[in-house]
Amino acid sequence: MLALLIPLLTTVPLSNVDAQAQPAAARQLRREPPPPQKPQVTMNAWTVGLAGGLLEGAPIRLAAEIARVVDDGDKLHVLPVVTRGPTENVNSLLYLRGIDAAIINSDVLEEYRSQVPDIQQRLAFVLNLFPSELHIFVRPEIQSLSDLAGKKVNFNNLGTAAAYSGPLIFSRLGLDVEKTFIPHQVALEQMRKGEMAAVVFITSKPVDAFVRGRWEPGFKFLPVPYDRRFEDFYLPASLEATEYPNLIKQGERVTTIAVPTALVAFNFPAKSNRYERLARFVEYLFSRIDKLQQPGFDQKWKTINLAATVPGLTRFPAAQAWLDRGPRTAANPSQ
Repeated sequence: MLALLIPLLTTVPLSNVDAQAQPAAARQLRREPPPPQKPQVTMNAWTVGLAGGLLEGAPIRLAAEIARVVDDGDKLHVLPVVTRGPTENVNSLLYLRGIDAAIINSDVLEEYRSQVPDIQQRLAFVLNLFPSELHIFVRPEIQSLSDLAGKKVNFNNLGTAAAYSGPLIFSRLGLDVEKTFIPHQVALEQMRKGEMAAVVFITSKPVDAFVRGRWEPGFKFLPVPYDRRFEDFYLPASLEATEYPNLIKQGERVTTIAVPTALVAFNFPAKSNRYERLARFVEYLFSRIDKLQQPGFDQKWKTINLAATVPGLTRFPAAQAWLDRGPRTAANPSQ
């Protein structure tokens, strides 16, 4: 019986035995490429979640423009996320899965000082996007901030910058008013009828409602002095006659304050996967900032200063490293 089996065994080619025994070695000798990664791996490897804001606000538009400019297929994909607004974006950045960066107003950090004592270590700013100037627009009979005490003042819809920062600023000014939170276009009509004393806008100037609107004599912006009450999170600013020629006399200006709107990131540990994604995001964004300053993008990009600071926050390490190396352009910043 053994004699009959020997010829059968010898008919099996040794090469087939070797190939079956060492398939990995055979592939290595032939230098075959590794099997392709699954789509769910490649799509998530370099995706950055960016919390923008409400659909009708400027932050989500800026987030979408950032995503357009830095997009590089599987090498970098920024996903803008519609949220409840710049205030809620801090919650998203701290607790919502998949969110790596967010657009916020800097004074929102005050709310978290007691809830998250180390908030200023957990977050770091990437870019000071633009200032959102405070506009306190009042009826003719209102001559000063103190005249607003006890009167109806509108702070726009809940979730907007005015709805959060406005009452906070009024508290610092020691003004106790009757707060309303309705759409500004409704409140402005109530102002015309004498039902509302003032509206508070906190947004980047010029505001279209004041540029295009026609107002009776006496409607005006109230000045707000910049002093030590605002040094922690705010910046000095002014409203100019060139911006609001129908409301400010030529050669005059109205002093006010501004809330910095900033692009911030979670301060992930260096060399972690999430940190590396953000570091690549910073490299692409800073290297391509000139593209955002071209026609077709928001005019605010033309005023961006990469080196500008944000009160109350330190700079994200990868952003500081880019600035320390000095400006450079690259076709593929990741290399």
